[in-house]
Amino acid sequence: MRRRLINSTLAVVLVVIAVFGVSLVIVETRTISSSAQESVDSEALRLISVIESRLLGAERINPGVLAEQIDDTRYALVKMPGRAPIEVGERPSGSVISATEVGEHGERVTVEESRSSVTREVGRTLMIIGAVALLAIVSAVLLAVRQANKLTSPLTDLAETAERLGSGDPRPRHKRYGVPELDRVADVLDSSAERIARMLTAERRLAADASHQLRTPLTALSMRIEEISVTDDPETVKEEANIALTQVERLTDVVQRLLTNARDPRTGSAVVFDLDEIVKQQIEEWRPAYRSEGRAVVRSGKKGLRAVGTPGAVAQVLAALIENSLMHGGGTVALRTRVTGNQAVIEVTDEGPGVPVDLGSRIFERTISGRNSTGIGLAVARDLAEADGGRLELLQQQPPVFALFLSQVALDRDEPERPVR
Repeated sequence: MRRRLINSTLAVVLVVIAVFGVSLVIVETRTISSSAQESVDSEALRLISVIESRLLGAERINPGVLAEQIDDTRYALVKMPGRAPIEVGERPSGSVISATEVGEHGERVTVEESRSSVTREVGRTLMIIGAVALLAIVSAVLLAVRQANKLTSPLTDLAETAERLGSGDPRPRHKRYGVPELDRVADVLDSSAERIARMLTAERRLAADASHQLRTPLTALSMRIEEISVTDDPETVKEEANIALTQVERLTDVVQRLLTNARDPRTGSAVVFDLDEIVKQQIEEWRPAYRSEGRAVVRSGKKGLRAVGTPGAVAQVLAALIENSLMHGGGTVALRTRVTGNQAVIEVTDEGPGVPVDLGSRIFERTISGRNSTGIGLAVARDLAEADGGRLELLQQQPPVFALFLSQVALDRDEPERPVR
């Protein structure tokens, strides 16, 4: 493209020089020739005037007097009736420019000049025009190279940006070139890079959240299936199968919830639900895991609370807190329900060392963990809580106290669940 731009610019300049240069040469040649002819005519007229004035004054006319009236490079021939012709200067050879004037008494003056002087003047003019044309061509080439670089370098950069986007590097460059059309393309590429970066981030986040959130239901489901495989009691098999089906429903709910949050984190399916049922369910699910670690999980506090939210999401938040206490905490884990203002609160605490001081303000950030874990669980739990209009906070670092705040509804225990508009 650079070569095409240079060639096209140079071609335009050459055409302009050819058109105007030839025209200028023709005009200048004619002007020089006309000027030379007018000069010779003027000199012949002056000589005839001198001759007439001397004839009227009966003065003598000789070559010396006439030589003073004409240019040294010119030749003059004077013919007067009854007198010998008078020649002034050396007669030129070859092509000449001549002028003839006739006086009132029959005298005749002819002035001649070699056309070579005109040729020399035309040659000097052509050299000047040629030098100007050459300077114009050099300037045009330099300008074309500069303009080509100004246009091709941004295009090369934009091509590299597009290639980087295609190779999976969506970082915007925020580079502009001072050319409106190219800057518009750069704006579009940067916007596309930002959108691609957001999409890639969302996909990676969804994959990380899914792997983390599905782990707990799958572990619980695996435990129930193991119980079924080692027992011959039909009642036990039936009970464990029902619990396994509940785990499958929770697994489905987790998947649906993750997909919903991936599309729009603010989307929720809030209903009025019994908080006791969610707490009881989580304790029953996690009790075997705690028992195998020689620990216990218990509950206390106010019962009969109803809250507004998504039961599946609330269960996932509590599961994340209980699992966090199992992995990082110690001793007995307690779930305590209480009421503050118009909110129902579920606190999860344990007897472990708590949250390090330097992590207290960042504990809900992704990839932040006190040990070698993913650092995703608490971040996902906070997102789930906020999606339903609640909030998850760390009330105390040592011993750790996490609290889930939900909108509380004071209803009778027998009132069924209903969607909240």
